[in-house]
Amino acid sequence: MIKVLIVDDQELIRMSLSIVLGGETDFEIVGVAEHGKMAIDLTRQLSPDLVLMDIHMPLMDGVEATRKIKSEFPNVKVMILTTFEELGYVRDALGAGAEGYVLKAIHPKDLAAGVRLVHHGGTLITQEIAKQLIAQWINPLDQTVEERNKKNNFRLTERETQVLEQLSNGATNREIALKLFLTEGTVKNYISNIYSKLEVTGRHKAVFKAKEQGIINS
Repeated sequence: MIKVLIVDDQELIRMSLSIVLGGETDFEIVGVAEHGKMAIDLTRQLSPDLVLMDIHMPLMDGVEATRKIKSEFPNVKVMILTTFEELGYVRDALGAGAEGYVLKAIHPKDLAAGVRLVHHGGTLITQEIAKQLIAQWINPLDQTVEERNKKNNFRLTERETQVLEQLSNGATNREIALKLFLTEGTVKNYISNIYSKLEVTGRHKAVFKAKEQGIINS
């Protein structure tokens, strides 16, 4: 049996994953946690083989929890399961020791197969993220220091800027998702983050402010 600990701050997600993965004959869901600190405590208590870890959680995020778990229990495998495809998160998670980084839009059977792969020593990165990593490696962004500083003033990530550029072209959420290899739910999350960081309430205002500030081209 593969003993799995599920970590996510949303109860519905924890319950859904417990039901889906618990239905696999070779899995045992030994516990669930709602934040990183609880994940560390339960890892000590329950000795899971694999921790399925969300990124954004209260008290302690998934990256920091992964780092601490891998430091104390190097043989415990960690798979990140999140809605965020931002490469910064991918690099941070893998740098913290995670053996996998997959998206919540993954099919349940593919998730179960991924858990088995990672448990047996493999590393798993979804196709969408692999495409981004390859694209960045082949075509790194050629930005001036001034351009990067403008974006950093608003703490916009590379991916959020790409979404903004698509918004400026009048693209719908679905069109953005297809263009950037994202799910529509992830696009909505990015747009919400953009509104918050730019302190605006709609697409047109976001695009106007981004152009005004030189974040994207006019």
